[in-house]
Amino acid sequence: MTDPVSNYDAIIVGAGFAGLYQLHRLRDKLKLKCLLIEAGDGVGGTWYWNRYPGARCDSPSHAYSYYFSEDLIKKWTWTERYPGQPEIEAYLNFVADELDLRTDICFGQTVNRCKYTKDQNSWHVTTADGSAFSAKYLIAAVGCLSMSNKPVIKGIETYTGSIFHTGNWPKEDINFSGKSVGVIGTGASAIQAIPLIAEQAKRLTVFQRTPNYSVPACNYKLPGKVSKKYKEEWRSTLEIMQTSRNGLPWLEGDKSLQEISEPTRTKLLEDAWQKGGLAFREAFKGTLRDRKSNNIMSTFVKNKIAEKIENPEVAKLLTDFDHPFASKRPPLDTNYFETFNKENVSLVDLNEQPIKHATLNGLETKSEIFNLDVLVLATGFDAMTGAIEKLGVIGRFGTSINDFWRDGPKTYLGVHVPNFPNFFVLAGPGSPSVLTNMPRSIEFNVEWVGDCIDHLEKNGLSYIEADPSASDEWSKDNQNLANETLFVDAKHSWYLGANIPGKPRLFYPYAGGFPKYKAACNEAKLQGFDGLILG
Repeated sequence: MTDPVSNYDAIIVGAGFAGLYQLHRLRDKLKLKCLLIEAGDGVGGTWYWNRYPGARCDSPSHAYSYYFSEDLIKKWTWTERYPGQPEIEAYLNFVADELDLRTDICFGQTVNRCKYTKDQNSWHVTTADGSAFSAKYLIAAVGCLSMSNKPVIKGIETYTGSIFHTGNWPKEDINFSGKSVGVIGTGASAIQAIPLIAEQAKRLTVFQRTPNYSVPACNYKLPGKVSKKYKEEWRSTLEIMQTSRNGLPWLEGDKSLQEISEPTRTKLLEDAWQKGGLAFREAFKGTLRDRKSNNIMSTFVKNKIAEKIENPEVAKLLTDFDHPFASKRPPLDTNYFETFNKENVSLVDLNEQPIKHATLNGLETKSEIFNLDVLVLATGFDAMTGAIEKLGVIGRFGTSINDFWRDGPKTYLGVHVPNFPNFFVLAGPGSPSVLTNMPRSIEFNVEWVGDCIDHLEKNGLSYIEADPSASDEWSKDNQNLANETLFVDAKHSWYLGANIPGKPRLFYPYAGGFPKYKAACNEAKLQGFDGLILG
């Protein structure tokens, strides 16, 4: 490899919530020379690529924001309870401008190799166009849900229609009017997109393998007085989020469902359902740890969904759940189930009618041929690890992270990887990440990385990396924590890597909750960065 053309203290990959804050933290607080490399031509990360119809966050807007700056909080006004993709992208552009971050962002560059050189104690980073950079520190801020998972469909290369993946949607609007559209998948992105596609399409066919629970979003425009109140009370909101198991602005209920007798139980469930949103999941104590309570809630949700669907056979297919409620993150929907009452919408059960192959004009299943002008792949992501492994990261002993993680990701605190010095992963496997309101986990991880680097710089140290034994113990403890919950009952969940053929089956995010995770990190720091090797 040729000598790098540009040298930095730190290189950050990815310009979403994590990358933008990490750049600000290292550049403006620690005064390091930094470069952020981004594959897209704008900031936004997940919210740059996921611009499919109906794309919307499931955390309330005032929670799904940075809280490290009162100035940012006061200057930005959210317009909806749950912000849509355009508003979140606009918000991150606002942040980039307010903090003058663009001057240190290299857009339109895809990182394809990151190699650690021991004698230089340096990371050499190259991009797809041959550009080369080097830095002492390398931070992967590539996101948990950014590597699209495209299903293998025999003969798909012969299909003459248009194909779109929800995780990599084009910028221009797609007009479905007068077209026959097929959507593969019924996860969160499909649940958001299907109602809007159905409003335009001449015919919409939904191909479902695993039905999903969903909770009403009950979204609405935010009155000015509500936004004003949030800005005035942001510190108390932050305090709640820092205490909440999921980093959201509410706490789990103080009673379990099985502790509450009828008819009070049904009334409380109904009240929580009418309010909608993820708060429904935490309305009662221990729903993901107590099977009896979960059964009560699962039955309630199943019945509420079935009430919305006119055709009993379709209702059965859409509510034939194979997992307890909330063992997968429940999507928030607006008229998703009601959409199947429309004459132009039909549902195909891929368990009964598996796709055999693509045709020139659509798909052929075991028993039927579907002519489709457009095929939408709402098939999710190679979550938690896929985007990191795509970077071509090679560590101390010439071993790629892909090989090192062949049997599952090994991290300490979800940030550090053994044998990969000065390499940091934000919201990585083994961190709370996707089980939380992401900005809270991200801010904590970014500040942790900043503290690690600050400690090295102030003490004249060269590198920091995970102790292998600490990493093994962290991974083992996390699996034990997951086994104490009902998360592991969702056998087809991407939390367990089950959506990717050949991916190791284990629980990828940290299962102990946000407060417990922070306590573990803070204790490690208090003990002189215990579990880490500093040299």
